[in-house]
Amino acid sequence: MSRADLPGALTPAWPNKAAWGTATKLRAWQQEALSRYLSEQPRDFLAVATPGAGKTTFALTVAAELLGRRLIDRITIVAPTEHLKTQWAEAAARAGIPIDPTYSAGQGKTSADYVGIAVTYAGVAVNPLAMRIRTERFKTLVILDEVHHAGDAMSWGEGVREAFEPAARRLALTGTPFRSDTNPIPFVTYEPAEDGVSRSAADYTYGYAEALRDQVVRPVLFMAYSGQMQWRTRAGDEIAAHLGEPLTKDLTSQALRTALDPAGSWIPSVLAAADKRLTEVRRHVPDAGGLVIATDQDSARSYAKTLKAITGQSATVVLSDEKAGSKKIAKFSESDERWMVAVRMVSEGVDVPRLAVGVYATTTSTPLFFAQAVGRFVRARTRGETASVFLPSVPNLLGFASELELQRDHVLGKKVTNEDDIFAAEDALLAAANAEEGTAEDDGMGPWEALGSEARFDRVLFDGGEFGHSGEVHVGSEEEMDFLGIPGLLDTDQMKTLLQQRQSDRARKQKTTPSAAPVAADEPVAAVAAHEQLATLRRELNGLVAAWHHRTKTPHGVTHNRLRKECGGPPAAVANADQLRARIDALRDWAARGSA
Repeated sequence: MSRADLPGALTPAWPNKAAWGTATKLRAWQQEALSRYLSEQPRDFLAVATPGAGKTTFALTVAAELLGRRLIDRITIVAPTEHLKTQWAEAAARAGIPIDPTYSAGQGKTSADYVGIAVTYAGVAVNPLAMRIRTERFKTLVILDEVHHAGDAMSWGEGVREAFEPAARRLALTGTPFRSDTNPIPFVTYEPAEDGVSRSAADYTYGYAEALRDQVVRPVLFMAYSGQMQWRTRAGDEIAAHLGEPLTKDLTSQALRTALDPAGSWIPSVLAAADKRLTEVRRHVPDAGGLVIATDQDSARSYAKTLKAITGQSATVVLSDEKAGSKKIAKFSESDERWMVAVRMVSEGVDVPRLAVGVYATTTSTPLFFAQAVGRFVRARTRGETASVFLPSVPNLLGFASELELQRDHVLGKKVTNEDDIFAAEDALLAAANAEEGTAEDDGMGPWEALGSEARFDRVLFDGGEFGHSGEVHVGSEEEMDFLGIPGLLDTDQMKTLLQQRQSDRARKQKTTPSAAPVAADEPVAAVAAHEQLATLRRELNGLVAAWHHRTKTPHGVTHNRLRKECGGPPAAVANADQLRARIDALRDWAARGSA
């Protein structure tokens, strides 16, 4: 292969992923990271970049440069899943670098047509010695995609370390928060901090906040839905609770499961609302698609039936144990079909750039998984595209949504167990999620029966702020359509202005027509007043945080985290009125002093 055949200057449009306003060559962050890499010539390099920013392009550009300079002879790409092996091979082929995605550790030689191979972390762990021998035979560049998975299991980390210790170069990539457990990640540098624990040190970091500023990714509009839930426990007790109100961990989990039950009313209502939003987006982005992320296979099939009843069109159903799963995703990506339903397997790395509307309908609620799931919708293709993600009004999910910009590092020697802390160690490894899915009974809660559910539109979270009407509103109402009907192409400032305008316009209309939204006779007036008070305080706090961001460029999530440390208490989504007032006062004090 000649140097002319190698992609020395890949365009941001390769492979068809360009954001509006990008240059004719590499994006600014890719060029900066590449320049740093080529100037330092490190053996190990860790690049942390938000999903959708273009890590694949960056990595293959590095590979092309090293091949062209004859610093390496071969490439080994390690990915978390079988599907991602194929996706890497296809991307590399478009860049002129032939990669064999069918290679197995015991296979030995590959065709002379290939410059490298693509394998999974699990595949490396099966026979690391065979991979080590191959690595020793050539000057090899190892690309470790989503490298935090090397800490998923002891055998994976040990296998990766044994197999690739002799590599000439190792390029590690990740787009989501590192794990919070204490399994060290091979070939990642850890540096001691003032608190006595060691944290991962990236060689280059490009976060969501920076990517959003550069219009490389879409801003995300989170549509939160609450409602009344009823279920029967394994002890035979019938329980009724409001989704989103402060509950114990077990009751919150049961309320969430009730909401996601395919036989209830919550899921059909939210899917119908999401389809309305998709219709509005498709007025401006005709090929925009939607994705529902389900907990298990039975739920996925049921959700697909519901979508067909709503839209009149069949939805693509992708199950991770299906051999045809990768082909289904590729076919959906190239089509203009409306909906795809998947069981968690598309949470990380899978690239469907036209996805613009999502429904988070899974009980998996770790910060790692949430970030990966939202990452499927943020890749920008043209100016003004905005992602819309529908989710239950569960405190931890609302907390993740409001702190999407927060940077995280992998911590060694310190386990976090506080349930209110978004840094808590993940309960379910992605390896298990990408393997065989269980049923809804596999969470240890035993026999359980959903008795009924209803959905109410709660609020919109956008750019660190909250928007909505006084209290919750009925699904299908004009108040809900104020937000579902937002145009599909708006930049961040236009979106925020429109959200504020629609909120204030509705408030003025309700003042002039008080009877338009009467309080139900059986609804305690004091409770409604408390709910509205909390909503008002949250919006005031988020507005101040947004103003602080524009003044200091500090990400919203970082500010919220500092306020929690200074004032105490849980995330803003579940904080009480006194805790919210304390944070508001603290932030105003920061503004007066000009510093936090």
